[in-house]
Amino acid sequence: MVRIAKLLRIVQREQCIGCGSCMMACSRTWKNMIGVEKAALKVRAYNGIEGAFSIRACYGCMDPDCARACPTGALTPRKGGGVQLNESLCTHCGLCIEACAPSALQWDFSDQCPLPCHHCGVCVSFCPNHVLEMVEVDQT
Repeated sequence: MVRIAKLLRIVQREQCIGCGSCMMACSRTWKNMIGVEKAALKVRAYNGIEGAFSIRACYGCMDPDCARACPTGALTPRKGGGVQLNESLCTHCGLCIEACAPSALQWDFSDQCPLPCHHCGVCVSFCPNHVLEMVEVDQT
């Protein structure tokens, strides 16, 4: 059976201008915060290189390392890829962050818990240079 899901993807990394609009949209939508601290993706400038940015966004793994590393089951695989968080089960250990090989799972430093991507696409809507896209992915 073929299962198709839409997941967030970085499709034109070289077009990123580091404006932070994607992070601002994510923080505002999911945490009702004006700022970038609670975004489920991160954009950072490469030190010493003008105009080069690192973009870290959830890959939407079907068997996520971060969920397997969670000792309490606070992070569980999300239907369609990625993970969902049950904050009441989180012990704030950070093992999920350590387990994420691409360093895509973000951490909320004030609440001491992970910030999983919902793959909702709000960040895509606010990216002025079409760096991000919701892409159909075959998950068979």
